[in-house]
Amino acid sequence: MYKLIIRPIFFLFDPEKIHYFTFSLVKFLSKIPFVSSIFRSLYKVEDTKLERNLFGLTFKNPVGLAAGFDKNAVLYNELADFGFGFIEIGTVTPEGQVGNPKQRLFRLKDDKGIINRMGFNNEGLEAAISQLKKNKGKVIIGGNIGKNTATNPEDYTADYTKCFEELHPYVDYFVLNVSCPNVSSHAKLEDADYLKELITEVQKINNSKSVQKPILLKIAPDLNTNQLDEIIDLVADTKIDGVIASNTSIDRTGLKASEERLKEIGNGGLSGQPIKEKSTKVIKYLADNSNKAFPIIGVGGIHSEKDALEKIDAGADLVQVYTGFIYEGPSLVKRINKAILKRS
Repeated sequence: MYKLIIRPIFFLFDPEKIHYFTFSLVKFLSKIPFVSSIFRSLYKVEDTKLERNLFGLTFKNPVGLAAGFDKNAVLYNELADFGFGFIEIGTVTPEGQVGNPKQRLFRLKDDKGIINRMGFNNEGLEAAISQLKKNKGKVIIGGNIGKNTATNPEDYTADYTKCFEELHPYVDYFVLNVSCPNVSSHAKLEDADYLKELITEVQKINNSKSVQKPILLKIAPDLNTNQLDEIIDLVADTKIDGVIASNTSIDRTGLKASEERLKEIGNGGLSGQPIKEKSTKVIKYLADNSNKAFPIIGVGGIHSEKDALEKIDAGADLVQVYTGFIYEGPSLVKRINKAILKRS
């Protein structure tokens, strides 16, 4: 029904406008008695064989929703009814910001991809905390944090530590988003020396708490082998809890979209099917060359059960969907979980 009727209608409209319309629709439907239980019966797969224990957390299943979908933590309670084992909110920055000028979100229908240059648009830390106080405890929540666009380089770490400190009571794990191509000073955020400094500062705060929260690093799919070796060394040196591979890509190689269309769209991060292989290769390289020394969450181009299983076979412990959720619909989560169960 989704791919035959709902998606063709949604895809007639501007991607960003339909995103917010969908949020309002799900919110409205979930307030109707019994609708949430209907969603759960349609999409949730309950089986202890799906449980995964990582970073001291127990995930009911290994399929999550990637950051960027529920930026301001306004829909995670309702989205939990669609069968996710975990949901990552954000990217959250200390202050709210409007992000880049519109239009900034584009579908590549023939490629089953999306290009975005949203620019960390979000309502800020206080708004996210206000929403997270409404957490009904249905699902594990990750907090994806970043810096404000206007922040000077010498203050980047202060932005991350402020988000970490204030979100700490409200999320189950953290993700340091240092790899989004739509933010300024992208190069500094991927410099190994700076990353070590950033992780160390965040860990100091974490260690001061009575309960520590897992910290993960989200990396780009465009890193070369030398840079991936640096990530492996960084994880070993800092003892950070894990890596999310990967973020969106700036590479446009092999797309079906015309050069004219790509020029018209301009800059932005590419997600969806076009980055599937690139992301899987990064996962496999990290897993193989670290001797699977740390957990990996695999994300990028998961549009089917087969795509998810390829990520797991490459070395991912958990997987996340985003663009695939938009193209394939909510049944994708259930199908992946059922495919994982068949192999157990």
